[in-house]
Amino acid sequence: MAMSLSNFLLPIALFLAFTSAATVTHDFDVSWVQANPDGAHPRPVIGVNGKWPLPVIVVTKGDRVVVNVKNSLGNQSTSLHFHGLYQYGSNHMDGPVQVTQCPIPPGSSFTYNFTVDQPGTYWYHSHNKGQYPDGIRAPFIVHDPDSPFKDLYDEEIVLPFSDWYHDEMSGLLADFISIKNPSGAEPVPNSNLVNETQNLSVSIKAGKTYLVRMVNMGAFAAQYVWFEGHTMRIVEVDGVYTEPTEADMIYMTAAQRYSVLITAKNSTDANFAFVGSMDQDLFDAIPKGLNPNVTGWLVYDEKKEKPAPKEIAAFEPFDDFILVPEDKQGILDSVDHTITLNMKMDNLADGANYAFFNDVTYVRPKVPTLYTVLSSGDQATNPAIYGSNTNQIVLKANETVEIILNNDDPGKHPFHLHGHEFQVVSRSEEEAGAYVASDAMPPTPMRRDTILVRPNGNVVLRFKASNPGVWLFHCHIEWHVASGLVATIIEDPLALQAQLSNQIPASHMQVCKDSNTPTAGNAAGNTKDLFNLAGERKAPSAIPAGFTAKGIVALVFSTLAAFVGMAVIGWYGMAPIKSKSG
Repeated sequence: MAMSLSNFLLPIALFLAFTSAATVTHDFDVSWVQANPDGAHPRPVIGVNGKWPLPVIVVTKGDRVVVNVKNSLGNQSTSLHFHGLYQYGSNHMDGPVQVTQCPIPPGSSFTYNFTVDQPGTYWYHSHNKGQYPDGIRAPFIVHDPDSPFKDLYDEEIVLPFSDWYHDEMSGLLADFISIKNPSGAEPVPNSNLVNETQNLSVSIKAGKTYLVRMVNMGAFAAQYVWFEGHTMRIVEVDGVYTEPTEADMIYMTAAQRYSVLITAKNSTDANFAFVGSMDQDLFDAIPKGLNPNVTGWLVYDEKKEKPAPKEIAAFEPFDDFILVPEDKQGILDSVDHTITLNMKMDNLADGANYAFFNDVTYVRPKVPTLYTVLSSGDQATNPAIYGSNTNQIVLKANETVEIILNNDDPGKHPFHLHGHEFQVVSRSEEEAGAYVASDAMPPTPMRRDTILVRPNGNVVLRFKASNPGVWLFHCHIEWHVASGLVATIIEDPLALQAQLSNQIPASHMQVCKDSNTPTAGNAAGNTKDLFNLAGERKAPSAIPAGFTAKGIVALVFSTLAAFVGMAVIGWYGMAPIKSKSG
């Protein structure tokens, strides 16, 4: 399958001509359509207005964005999250289901309406039940008339990378969190895509410089990305401008974004391959015949060949930890609130494998957490009302917050914080174990909103609690979101009440009614006694003391086998006895 990218080339003069704020409106009728992006397996995907891929949303800093969503899926609820946008003053537009809104059930409509006051490269996707890998995902670009790099390039190119599954997420998730998968092995993608296709041609002109905006919209795989014969200059990560820094190869986890400057050669004698290669270290097992790569071409001359990419000896990506923000913001010191999150993967008594922060696996509350904040008065500052399985953390206004994340797992994990960018003040190598306090921190740390923590390693993040809201902190491997690797940050809840008092739109309340979702009370929906959590949603019970994970799985299978055996005996016992005829 081959595709041209001419419609993704954005002349810089086009958007610089429009500097005054505008309202950008999209009407999205979300429904199932058929697609076959890798040419190997046609399947239903989630499209918009009968088409897929979804449209790229392009706005200018200061614009108001209105997205009217109608759910025509028929069999699934949905939502939209605008990844990386801070949603200052509009927490109710953030999009995670049971966090800041109710699900949008089939037949219902919902309007997202917010102002974008930050430039950069972002994306939007469903934030409901692992849904976005079925196709409901696309870039979201915010142009900046005052960009410090606006005079350094001629045109823009948008390149979203993504892993791809031939099976629908509903079935894959059911098998993933199951007694059939006690090790928690994640489903391996079937292929790799760029711009939701393969064999992509990107037409470029000799001597011009391009701002290439890259987004990893995948569910699981990180991407190694390189452009043969060309050097990248990184100028933005996750919406944060950086000092221009050269790189030959980048490593882009799920949900991360990079903007790089690439200057075309002066000659049109040859075309050049570029490659996205899935990080196979993430996979428990590599299926036979898997091609982890997707190849595209920088095409100087359509008449010349598009050469196969050259083999490389090793992956040697640029280390994003050394990036310096263009604004030279210094390290946040005098930490007011330290949050230590110890993460692990383990089994519960149902035999399935789950993910945990501090021995708690996230379970969505009955009442969206934002609505608990808005209906709980002065008790909104008490973490207890938000449930036993939400990993809730309440922050005070303008605290300097430090998150110490210890990864007690042999896998890599990309963590994302809603509502904020953070400073990455420390990141360990693999197998370093838990964080040990150190004075060796960068004076102007790199900032972004999604960061990789290495296997059995740690990372330390800092941010200012200056954005009242309910914000998730979670691994952006979609399998791990589903298995509970999520924490809930409730930031300055009393200010949030004042900010959003009588501001929740009628369409938001209507989808709650349509989906039979309560909108007041604690995590269990109790409005009379906020500290009574009877009836709340909870995780399966822990494995009994003395049992290993393998033991509990064996016990469950043995019990099932016994029931099946008894049923067979009972069936034979109840069958009529036939007499032999002589």
